[in-house]
Amino acid sequence: MKKIAILGSTGSIGTQTLEIVREHKDIEIVALSAGTNIKLLEKQIREFRPKVAAVYDEKAAKELAHNLRDIDLEIVSGMDGLIQVAEIKDSQMLVTAIVGMIGIVPTVHAIRAGKDIALANKETLVTAGHIIMPLAEEYGVNILPVDSEHSAIYQSMNGENRSQIEKLLITASGGPFRTLDKSKFDNIELEDALKHPNWSMGQKITIDSATMVNKGLEVMEAKWLFDIDLENIQVVVHPQSVIHSMVQYIDGAVIAQLGTPDMKIPIQYALYFPDRKPLGGERLDFASLAQMTFEKPDFDKFKGLSLAFDAAKCGGSMPTVFNAANERAVAKFLSRKIEFNKIPEIIEFAMQSHKVMAAPSIDNILNIEQATYEMIESRW
Repeated sequence: MKKIAILGSTGSIGTQTLEIVREHKDIEIVALSAGTNIKLLEKQIREFRPKVAAVYDEKAAKELAHNLRDIDLEIVSGMDGLIQVAEIKDSQMLVTAIVGMIGIVPTVHAIRAGKDIALANKETLVTAGHIIMPLAEEYGVNILPVDSEHSAIYQSMNGENRSQIEKLLITASGGPFRTLDKSKFDNIELEDALKHPNWSMGQKITIDSATMVNKGLEVMEAKWLFDIDLENIQVVVHPQSVIHSMVQYIDGAVIAQLGTPDMKIPIQYALYFPDRKPLGGERLDFASLAQMTFEKPDFDKFKGLSLAFDAAKCGGSMPTVFNAANERAVAKFLSRKIEFNKIPEIIEFAMQSHKVMAAPSIDNILNIEQATYEMIESRW
């Protein structure tokens, strides 16, 4: 029986991972972690009986320990707790479903402990891809993407010679504001931005999809994950979200992965790779599929996507600044402290204010993240 640990078990990816485990009953959960949602974490612990549970907030960890005093379980907290979950001896795979750069350090520890990584934490490769990918190669571990787009690319490469890849085509739905005139962006409300047309996701990633920043982060991630030059990665707007991404080869052939917009498909693919397992849910009905359309992204309207390409081209520490500025801007928008169109403005300001470091260490990355947060807080 395969044994896995999950960082971020109470979030969207974490809960869907546990749904797959519940359905197949052939994976053992040995460790779970959450930020502060101890009510849901307690339910998960009582069902899946892990050996270790981590709660980042120390006070919440103590409350959880009190609530679970009838269960034989080690409860840990803080970054040390996340690292313990990442390194736990019995697991073969770490699912990194945690949001933010907080996922980088535990991922490094998991790789050094020889765990395969089911990667749902974009920030790990966006900010530290130059560290993570060589480390994974050194320790002989697999980095298996959970993102639907990267999973689609991974599947479209399966069995192919990667040296014969010409281009990656990353699809984007265009989000809820694809057809909205730019002049109306001033009036976008939080509730509108949280209505993704196709996918059901957490709040942060839903806002990132509305700004198309998410697609920029995926481009940066793909560069490291697949060792592809930035010039050979193209974003294609595909509103129906049927094609999840494509790979074009040197002979002109394009291989695509299609499916319903269901995150369980890429999660399960990562969990069981290279095998496939049955999965319930809707199937594509090509007879009733009215159309599949494609557009170029509007870099002028979605300034966040344009800035993401700028950050990726600059490299070094700039993607960290881009990511940190976006995180803080989205948090402010979610708490109604800024307007929607302030998000790219804040990102651009942070990037223009930053002096690039060519090859930042993990400590550098975390320090730059904090400095970016502080700069934004002092201005907005």
